[in-house]
Amino acid sequence: MGRSAELHLKQHVTRLRQCRRCPGVVPPPVSGGAILSEVMLIGQAPGVREPVLERPFAHTAGKTLFRWFEEHCGLDEASLRSRVYFAAVIRCFPGKAPGGGDRVPSREEIGNCALWMNMELDILKPQLVIPIGKLAISQFIECDKLDSVIGRKFVVRRGDHVFDFVPLPHPSGASPWHRVSPGRELLAKAMNVIASLPAMKRIMKSTSPRKPI
Repeated sequence: MGRSAELHLKQHVTRLRQCRRCPGVVPPPVSGGAILSEVMLIGQAPGVREPVLERPFAHTAGKTLFRWFEEHCGLDEASLRSRVYFAAVIRCFPGKAPGGGDRVPSREEIGNCALWMNMELDILKPQLVIPIGKLAISQFIECDKLDSVIGRKFVVRRGDHVFDFVPLPHPSGASPWHRVSPGRELLAKAMNVIASLPAMKRIMKSTSPRKPI
């Protein structure tokens, strides 16, 4: 990846932040910035606080996620944010569901934002993709149960590009899956797999983190 890819990514992020395709969501789109990286982390959707704080995983779930990476990869929040590209299934807060909790994005909203993610995969050509939660995992592979995919490495092809794919559970406090057996053990296994992969090892050794735009 060189200057051309960096410029392309910056232009992409600028356009992404201006997107207003979906009338049912709460803009603005949330972006982690134009981080030119061979590792891509894909969340589900921003919560209510992320658009205000202008960064993904900005609240409680983020604290848990960053703790996983610090414990297993030696990367604190600032290091991870500056060295890994953060994407999501949808980039705007979906709003609240009638019964409480965040609304699950519609198929049309997911399809609209998939265009952004596909462009990011094309620009970055990541060597490692880490989806967070079932919604993100299921954009690439079947995921009926977390038990069947967490702790494993998959090899995924998108067009002509092939990459390692290691799913993680969502770090939400609303779900106990990652805190009890077998989820706790499978999570540790998945994090150890991530830490062992060449792309993540290069991220861990990097001494020149990039600042997001």
